[in-house]
Amino acid sequence: MLAIRKYEETDWERLQAIHDAARRNELALAGLEAAFLPLAEAAEREGLFDYQVAVAELDGEAAGFAAYSEEELAWLYVDPAMGRRGVGRALGRYVLERMGRPAAVEVLRGNEPALALYRSLGFREKETVTGRMPGNEAFTVTVRCLTLEDQPPE
Repeated sequence: MLAIRKYEETDWERLQAIHDAARRNELALAGLEAAFLPLAEAAEREGLFDYQVAVAELDGEAAGFAAYSEEELAWLYVDPAMGRRGVGRALGRYVLERMGRPAAVEVLRGNEPALALYRSLGFREKETVTGRMPGNEAFTVTVRCLTLEDQPPE
């Protein structure tokens, strides 16, 4: 069973494990393995808790999380061991129901699985931008900027 709820402080340890495993995969797809920062450091540098944070539970265990504002889906990570079970899609739908429009998300170049997920949720590519990695400015990144103008498809 899949359920989504608001973050609780007791989720912190599990979210670190989810982020750290999934972020390594994400950075590998972009050829940026050396840019990895553990969640304990990235959360502070990138302001994780400046956003609303939602946690997805699969059969009672935290399987993923998303952080979002009114206009931006800033974080969405799923435990790689729990992938391909609809967790990312469910988190995406959950946050999009709570966000305004237009909604924005950025995807690292090379992260085709994330790009496919966001496109399936109705996001469309607006532009590609190259710049410094937020929270780890020593690295240059290229991101695909996507927007969602309307409600996501059913």
